[in-house]
Amino acid sequence: MAANPRDAKQHAYNLLGQLGHAQLAAVVHLLETMVSPEEDGDTLTDAERKAIAEADEWLGHNQPIPHEEVLAEFGLTMADWEEMGQEALAEDTPRRDA
Repeated sequence: MAANPRDAKQHAYNLLGQLGHAQLAAVVHLLETMVSPEEDGDTLTDAERKAIAEADEWLGHNQPIPHEEVLAEFGLTMADWEEMGQEALAEDTPRRDA
């Protein structure tokens, strides 16, 4: 297990990337049951809620786009993605979870 919260989050993120759709859905459900609204320090804006609702609606009528396909549109591979995930962020990079 990772020693600090940032490493733990990165480790969890890396593991999530290895899951299939059904496994990922199960993990999301588990996390949703673990986090109560009072404990969730990250509140959504109306624009974010709208974007999520639109994405959910789109997924109701379309197949999800594989991560590899999205990366390919930017000329990247999964190996590139994994390598980028290991690179340290610049100190002035805005972080949503910071």
